[in-house]
Amino acid sequence: MPETIRSFIAFDIDNASVLQKMADAQSLLVKTGADLKLVEPKNIHVTMRFLGDITASLAEKIFEEMKKTQFLPFDVKLQGMGAFPNLHYPRVLWVGITQGTEQLESIFNQLEPRLHSLGFAPDPKGFSPHLTVARVKSGRNKAELGKCITENAAYEFGVIRAACLRLKKSDLTSKGPIYSTLKEFCPQT
Repeated sequence: MPETIRSFIAFDIDNASVLQKMADAQSLLVKTGADLKLVEPKNIHVTMRFLGDITASLAEKIFEEMKKTQFLPFDVKLQGMGAFPNLHYPRVLWVGITQGTEQLESIFNQLEPRLHSLGFAPDPKGFSPHLTVARVKSGRNKAELGKCITENAAYEFGVIRAACLRLKKSDLTSKGPIYSTLKEFCPQT
């Protein structure tokens, strides 16, 4: 049986100032005393599509399909915080996107049928542009967590440039995931 690669398609956050603001926001979340598993700031990204375990040969086919995606580099404004499924039952804490959503949705809508042609089922969750910053492990201090998120609903993290769509590898370790780029598609202006 061929070796598999746990993978996803994403835009990385390459702006140090934005990453610092993400870390600052995570510190605010931690101060609530909630039971959180933080995403390492260097691992925060805009997920376009989680792929799961794939073979190296399928990764090549996916990348060929990614290169057919039509977009020019664009700005993505990161603003606000929230929770999935909601603040009453938070499981995933996220940073919102207030500019660039149309382009991200267009890229997702171009990728979906191409991935379907390679055997991927449609994404059951659809596409909701966001950046995961933490996962909630229990209901401890849920009210304080909700208050913190509400108070930071308009927090501005800054703007990133979405220029390179990347096929990423995720190695799961006891210390958390390690992400690396397998391939990247950077259309020229």
